[in-house]
Amino acid sequence: MASYLPVASTPLLRFSSTARPFLLRHRFPMRPLPSPRRHVSVVSAESFGWDDVLWVAEEPRPDSSSDVLRGFLRRVRSCNRGSEFKSEFVPFLVENKVVGYIHKGFIDHLREFPDVFSIAFDKDAYNAGGHVMLHSSLRTPEERTEVVGDVIKNLGELIPGIRNEMYPVTSSFGMPTLFSLERAAAPYFGIKAYGVHMNGYVDRNKEKFLWVGKRSDMKPTYPGMLDHLVAGGLPHGISCQENLVKECEEEAGIPRNISDRAISVGAVSYMDIDGYRYKRDVLFCYDLELPVDFNPKNEDGEVGSFRLIPVSHVANIIERTEFYKPNCTLVIIDFLFRHGYITPDDYGYLELLQSLRSGNCS
Repeated sequence: MASYLPVASTPLLRFSSTARPFLLRHRFPMRPLPSPRRHVSVVSAESFGWDDVLWVAEEPRPDSSSDVLRGFLRRVRSCNRGSEFKSEFVPFLVENKVVGYIHKGFIDHLREFPDVFSIAFDKDAYNAGGHVMLHSSLRTPEERTEVVGDVIKNLGELIPGIRNEMYPVTSSFGMPTLFSLERAAAPYFGIKAYGVHMNGYVDRNKEKFLWVGKRSDMKPTYPGMLDHLVAGGLPHGISCQENLVKECEEEAGIPRNISDRAISVGAVSYMDIDGYRYKRDVLFCYDLELPVDFNPKNEDGEVGSFRLIPVSHVANIIERTEFYKPNCTLVIIDFLFRHGYITPDDYGYLELLQSLRSGNCS
């Protein structure tokens, strides 16, 4: 990896005088700032609270010790692990189209369902190629959805965190749905999964602030971690725009007359391998400028609380800690590019920009 030089006078490191009055209400005793190369590792929801978040966020860092883009790149790479293990997966085909990738070890469990899966892979020749297909007798999306759903139930604890939320299985975005798959099972079959993530921000006296959510401690995934104001997976049978409007209402109490103003600004993608799980996700990004007097209210119990934090301080949180749910950091870093907090004069600009689409955007 290329070495990184200090980034001089970047907006990410400036302490905003307009932001300080807001943050002073949340101050607590000062502690020494960690070394620039040390990062706070989050293990559980109990590991940090808002006081810790705001302390890390507002502490200015001397320009001479800055490696901001390098810190951002670490966050991106944490979403793109395991590329060296791609050879352990074989293609998953439906109607002769590659829709996913399945680990050779996970295939052993699928052999118990010969009426559902046709497996062309010799388990005694581990390094050989092969593929997995749905049985030719399963001709309609409805049939496939039903029988694969039964398989997921039979696999039990092998696939934890069942959501009872169905994801469409397609060869690429916008193509016909070949069947629908339980969300928790998506990475075990390596299918492409899509989501909508929204940066909800406020412009106060020419200073931008982001609304930051802290996930409920009861969430089955990433409990207690920081999150967007609004984000959600894209289930079967709903458009991105309608899904965003729905999530705005459920997660932050944003009415349609405001959420309809959200602007589609692109997408980020990543590829992450962890054991049997192969995540190939694309996140559609939205920006929504909210009224200065707006206060979010969670309606579905998935968010514990919210805080309004200057964008430059949110950047510090991402660069210095692992407080954020990992894939959210990609969307916020993209926001920093688009709103001028990261510029071409910052060393490592193009490498970081390119890394935000490390997965296949299709």
